[in-house]
Amino acid sequence: MATEKYLTVSALTKYLKRKFDADPYLGRVYLTGEISNFRMRPNAHQYFSLKDERAKISAIMFRSSFEKVKFRPEEGMKVLVVGRISLYEATGNYQIYVEKMEPDGVGALYQAYEQLKKKLAAEGLFSAPKQKLPAFPQRIAVITSRSGAVIKDIMTTVRRRYPIVQLVLFPALVQGESAAADIVEKIHTVERLNNFDTLIIGRGGGSIEDLWPFNEEMVARAIYDCDIPVISSVGHETDTTIADLVADVRAATPTAAAELAVPVLSDELLKINQVKMRLYQAFKAELKIKEQQLLKLRSSYVFQQPERLYEGYMQKLDYFDKRAGQAAQAIVSVHERRFARVLSRLREAAPIESVRLNEKKIEYLQERLRKAGTTFLEQKEQRVKAAIVSLDMLSPLKIMTRGYSYVSHEKHVIKSVKHLTKKQQIEIHFADGNATAEIKEIKEDQDND
Repeated sequence: MATEKYLTVSALTKYLKRKFDADPYLGRVYLTGEISNFRMRPNAHQYFSLKDERAKISAIMFRSSFEKVKFRPEEGMKVLVVGRISLYEATGNYQIYVEKMEPDGVGALYQAYEQLKKKLAAEGLFSAPKQKLPAFPQRIAVITSRSGAVIKDIMTTVRRRYPIVQLVLFPALVQGESAAADIVEKIHTVERLNNFDTLIIGRGGGSIEDLWPFNEEMVARAIYDCDIPVISSVGHETDTTIADLVADVRAATPTAAAELAVPVLSDELLKINQVKMRLYQAFKAELKIKEQQLLKLRSSYVFQQPERLYEGYMQKLDYFDKRAGQAAQAIVSVHERRFARVLSRLREAAPIESVRLNEKKIEYLQERLRKAGTTFLEQKEQRVKAAIVSLDMLSPLKIMTRGYSYVSHEKHVIKSVKHLTKKQQIEIHFADGNATAEIKEIKEDQDND
């Protein structure tokens, strides 16, 4: 049996593949269908299927082509693809090699914009707390095109409103495939310098393709991670980019961005002068009140007639001195009467020895009496002197000359820290004058609890 009429499977497959590759109608095919069996493979070729109600075809999109797709394909998404039809020899299946892909009915860039917006919103980049713009910035960084109208509008507005601020331009690409990476690099440069108060990122209006660098994920994350407050001014007022949503503040125009970044210098100077005048008037009124309080204190009898403080003590001293003298005289009188009685009994007895003995006893008793009287008088004198010294020590003016003072508030003497409050104005009285103080801190002795 002749076998030369029979083909091998490989030969037939190569023949069919050659037919597919040589067919001019299959070299470039425009196809619409629904994505099926899609599983995202990072940094690799993508394998999936395209189907409609009646048929299905296998599809492959190489990594180099897939990296140009602006949106993320999803299961069940209807797409428009451009590619070539060929046969895969290993399995004998025909398939489409996709070169381009975009959503059917929605632009690819818009689809990518919505997908990234949804992703970043879920991560909380849009709802995270925003940084507050500094009220009086000293240096402002601007990332935009060197030759665009954006930097001119910002410079004009800043020069008119707040000419003392320093503007520093970081020229960057704002359009094209390499623009996103360039913008991210400029943001990192501004952060590394670490001497800017505000960062403005902007460009003029344009189509979604022109504004696309500001919809890139890398730009959005760089703005979100930036430690400097960021003002985004991209496109016109009706344009909203991912950068606008992530930035701390969104400005509709470059002029608006400059107005948000700086105050009006003339208005701020006017406010300072108004505050200065109010402060002066308040201080003047407070000073007048304190002067009136000082005059009242100076007119007090404590400072006009200080001797009145210890008049009562001097009267008490005289009273005790008089009582001490009377007590001493009474003791002497008692001993004199006792001596007289003894002497009378002695005279009645009249024996010589007894008299002599009694004379010695009398001499002894007289000596004891004299010494006792002297000692008693000395003790009373010392007590009187001690009382005088104590009374002198208790004199308020005497105490104040040793460095003591007393505190008062609104004519009332402060006796405890419990009667004090923070920022309370008090008067400190010294022997030679007084001073006004403000309570900064109160420390109560815990042992008194």
